[in-house]
Amino acid sequence: MPVVLSVADSDDHAHKLAQRLGARLIAPHVHVFPDGEISVRIDGDVGGEDVIVCGSLYPRPADKFLLVAFLAATARELGARRVGLVAPYLAFMRQDRAFHPGEGVTARYFAELVSKSVDWMVTVDPHLHRIHTLEGLYTIPTTVARSAAAIAAWITAEVEHPVLVGPDAESVQWVAAVAAACGAPYVVLEKTRRGDRDVSVTRPVAPGGTWNGETPVVIDDIVSTGRTMLEATRELRAAGAAAPVCVAIHAVFADAVHDELLDAGARQVVSCNTIVHGTNAICVADPIADAVRAYLS
Repeated sequence: MPVVLSVADSDDHAHKLAQRLGARLIAPHVHVFPDGEISVRIDGDVGGEDVIVCGSLYPRPADKFLLVAFLAATARELGARRVGLVAPYLAFMRQDRAFHPGEGVTARYFAELVSKSVDWMVTVDPHLHRIHTLEGLYTIPTTVARSAAAIAAWITAEVEHPVLVGPDAESVQWVAAVAAACGAPYVVLEKTRRGDRDVSVTRPVAPGGTWNGETPVVIDDIVSTGRTMLEATRELRAAGAAAPVCVAIHAVFADAVHDELLDAGARQVVSCNTIVHGTNAICVADPIADAVRAYLS
């Protein structure tokens, strides 16, 4: 029987995954020493079993990864057959090239570390931009669990006359997939970024030329500072659109983004549950479990 190990802050994901797979769920013991070092203990027999370390790599992604690596190594020493990682949110994807002299490409370095620690990995919609597939980074088998069907189901149930809005060219891969799944039209804006908190986007034009009762649904993968989604919301309101619904796949939500979006004119802000947040309304447990099953056969 497979074993699911829960990493800190991911108990709900681990529980849902174990339930869907018919697996044993173990909450490892993590001891933090006074100097900040940690030790781990797995209370349960994992000999000969497939072990799944389940943990979203946010917040504190560097600390979370070290915990994942220690748990994976411990499971191997205890005789696990294979060890996989389920990371609903995959960190260290932003620095995918050297932007300035002397910079390291941390996306590649992190992929090398993960590939040495586990046998396979499943994650939800990673931030793929200049690197187009995980296979270009990781030397282990990887599977991307797609959130599009879950987002589309939520939009179908909750939003009347939706028009999906991608706030920049990077977002088209997610927006187009959700639009196809829920049968809604979509538009994609153009973004100019001058810094982490300094962006602008083009004024959106409705698919029919004018906004006439449709509800814009702005979708982005990672909402961190939220500047891109904020500018899209402001431009939609300035263009005469109804108050938009804002959907984040990964709710990093640095600063006070949630309140700022509402102040800018958003009707509602929701997110997938890849990162625990008060806006979580869309569960991606089913696509994660479907992806994991392929590694257990």
